[in-house]
Amino acid sequence: MLKKFSEKFDIKILLRLRLSLSINEIESHSHCPLNKLKLQMKITTTRTKRAAIIAMALAVFNINAGAQEQAYELNPLDVTGSKVVSPSLSSGLKSLGPIKDIPKSLSVVTDDQIKAQGMNSVGDIINYTPGVNNSQGEGHRDAAVIRGVRTTQDFYRDGIRDDVQYYRPLYNIEQVEIIRGPDALLSGFGGGYGLINRVSKKGMIGEDFTVLSGSVDTFGEHNVQLDKNIELDDNTALRVNVFGENLENHRDFYYGDGFGINPTLKYDLGNGSTLDASYEYLDQERFIDRGIPTGADNKPVGSLKDVVFGDSSENFSTHEAHILRAVFEHQATDSLMGRLSASHSNHDKLYQNLYASAYDAANNTATLDGYVDTTKRKTSIFSYDLTGEFETAGITHSITVGAEYLETDNDNDRYHANFLPDYNSDPDTEVFTIARPLNISGNVGVNNDGNTTTNYYTGANRVNADMTFADIKVLSFYLNDEIALTDSLDLVLGARFDNMDIDVTGTTTGADEDDTISPRVGMILDLTEQASVYASFSETFAPKAGDQYAKVSANDEKIDPNTFENLEFGIKYDLPIGLTFTAAYFEVEANKPEYDVATMTSTMVKSDITGFELELIGSLTDQWFVSAGYTNLDAKADGGNPLREAPEDMFSIWNNYSVSDRLAVNLGVIYQGESVIKTGSSAILPDYTRVDAGASYALTENTTVQLNVENLTDELYFPHSHSTHQASVGAPINAMLSITSKF
Repeated sequence: MLKKFSEKFDIKILLRLRLSLSINEIESHSHCPLNKLKLQMKITTTRTKRAAIIAMALAVFNINAGAQEQAYELNPLDVTGSKVVSPSLSSGLKSLGPIKDIPKSLSVVTDDQIKAQGMNSVGDIINYTPGVNNSQGEGHRDAAVIRGVRTTQDFYRDGIRDDVQYYRPLYNIEQVEIIRGPDALLSGFGGGYGLINRVSKKGMIGEDFTVLSGSVDTFGEHNVQLDKNIELDDNTALRVNVFGENLENHRDFYYGDGFGINPTLKYDLGNGSTLDASYEYLDQERFIDRGIPTGADNKPVGSLKDVVFGDSSENFSTHEAHILRAVFEHQATDSLMGRLSASHSNHDKLYQNLYASAYDAANNTATLDGYVDTTKRKTSIFSYDLTGEFETAGITHSITVGAEYLETDNDNDRYHANFLPDYNSDPDTEVFTIARPLNISGNVGVNNDGNTTTNYYTGANRVNADMTFADIKVLSFYLNDEIALTDSLDLVLGARFDNMDIDVTGTTTGADEDDTISPRVGMILDLTEQASVYASFSETFAPKAGDQYAKVSANDEKIDPNTFENLEFGIKYDLPIGLTFTAAYFEVEANKPEYDVATMTSTMVKSDITGFELELIGSLTDQWFVSAGYTNLDAKADGGNPLREAPEDMFSIWNNYSVSDRLAVNLGVIYQGESVIKTGSSAILPDYTRVDAGASYALTENTTVQLNVENLTDELYFPHSHSTHQASVGAPINAMLSITSKF
C-alpha cells in the first residue's frame, strides 16, 4: 500500500513546503511589543505564504505528472448545477429521508453551486440564502443573523460544533446546510434561531482524480486550491485538500494570507462498516477593518467611504488551528446503523484593533478606542448514534437515538487601549483629526490638538485586563422518532436532555449548571407525490456564558438558561417543470431570565420574531437553473424596538443559463432592506440592491475558465455594522477570473 501511495502522491513536496517557511518579515510589525512577540512565535509570514501558493501549484503539477491520468469530463452543466440532483442532509444532522420529509425550513448549497457563483466564504453563501443575512463580525470572524438574531456560535462541521470565532474556508467542503429555527436535537445548546453546517469532502474509494483551481480578482487577491483523491487499494482511499490565498480588497491597508491542508482517509472495513479519519491544519492572518461612522442623519457617512479608522499595523487577526476528526459507521444490527464520531480541535486566535467609537462632523474628528484579545480553546466531542427502521403494529418507525459528550477548555484574555499622556480624561480613547490616513503609525499617533500620544496594550502601562478561564462539560442524550402513521401522514417526535456545567475563573468568576429537556414535534402530510405540508414545534437553550463562555456571573446559577421556541408551518412542492418551491411561516420567542439582586427574584425578558420565507430552486428548463429566496421579518425586542440588523425584507435570486455545451452565463441580484444598527438605536443601515453576473466556458473536456463580476452597477452600500460608528463599506464593482482543471 505504501509503495502504491508513494508512486501516486509525493507528500514530501508539501512537507518541504511547510518546513521551509521562515520568519523573515518579523521586522514589518516589530514596533509593537505584542506584535513582535506574536510574529516571533509565528512561522508563516506574508512573503512566505505567497511563495507557498506558487510552490503548491508546482507541487500539484508534479503530482499530476506521476499519476495515472483518468479522463474527467467537464462542461458548464457540471459546474453550474443546471442538472443538479436534489440534495439531502448529511448524516451528522440526525435526520433520515429526503429533505421534503423534514418539517423544517432549510437550504442546502452544493459544491457545484458554490463554484458556479464564485463564492469564496460562508458570508457569500449567506448572501443568497433566505432567512439569513451577514453581520460584520468585527472584521475577523464569520457572523450570521439567522431569523433576526446575530450569532458567532452556531456553526458546525459534519454535525460537530465549530464555535471558535474565525473565517471558515470552503476549500474542503462538499455542501453547506443552513437550518432555520431552534432545534436542540440538532444543535444541543445554542442554535437559538438556527445553525450553519459545513459538510466535509471525504475520500472516494475506487477513484483517482485531481482537481486544481486558481483565481485572481481585480483587487489583486489570488487563491489556489488542490483536491486530490488517490485509491490506495480496493478498500482504502486518501483525499487531500489544500488551499493558499493572498487577500486584497478596496480598502486601504487591507491584506490577508491563509493556508490550509486537510488529508482524510477512508477505509472500507467490510460488512457495511467504514472509517473516515481526518486532520486539518489552518494558518490565517488578515487586516481588521471595523468600517466608518454614522452621521447626523443616522446613516453611514458616504464621504468617509475611503477612510480606514485604524492603523496599518495595529489592526490584525491571526488564527492557527489543528483539527482531528474520525467517523466510524457500522451495521450494529440487521436494522440499525451505528455512527461513532470523535473530534478534537486546538485553536489559537489573536485579534487587535483600533476603531471609531464616536464622530464629530463639525470638528472633523473621530474618537478611537481599541483592544487586543486572545483566545486559546481546546474542545473534544464524542457522540454515538443508532439509526434505523422497524415496524410495530403495522406502523413504521425511523429512529435516531444517541449520546454526546463535550469538553471545552477556554482561555481568553483582553487588554484595552491605554493612550498616554491622557489628553481627554479617558485613557481608553483618543481623538484624531479625520484624514486619509489617520495620523497614527503603529502605537504612536498625533491627536487632533497636535499632541503626541502612545497606545500601550502591554507592559507596565497596560490597563483593564480581562482574563477568564472557562471549563465547559456537556453530557447529552437524544431520541428522534419519525413515525409513518399512514402512507401520507408522518409524525416526528424527539427530545434531547443536556447536562451542562460551566465554571469560569479569573477577572469574572462564576458557575452555571443546567439540566434541560428540549422537545421537538412535527407532522408532515403528503397532499400528492409532489406536494406536502408540515407543522412543527422545536426548542433549544443557550447558557448565560454567551457565545464565548466568558460572561458567567455569580447569580446565573439561580435562574434558568435562555430558551428559544419555534412554531412553524410550511409547504414543500416539487413543481412539474423541475423546480422545488418551499414556503414557511414561523414564530420564534426568545425568553431571557434576568436576576434582580435587590429583590432576589428573576424576571423574564422576551423577544418575538414572526415572518415568512419563500424559496424556489431547480431547473426552469433544461438550460436554465434558478435559485431564489425572499424573507419577511418582524423582529422586536422586549419593549417593541426592532432587533439589530434584522431587515423587514430580504430578497435574492441567482440564474444560470447554459447557452451551449461549453458556455454558461449567470445573473444574480441581492436586495436587503433597511435595518437598525443597534437595538434601541436610531442609527440605520440603508437598504441596497447589488447585481452580480458571470460566465463560464469549457476550454477542453477537463478545463473550465470562469468570470464572476460582483456589484455590476457599482453601488455604494453598507451591508452590515458591528456598532453605531462601525459600518462596513461594500466593495465597488470588481471581477474574479478563475480556472479549474480536472484530471
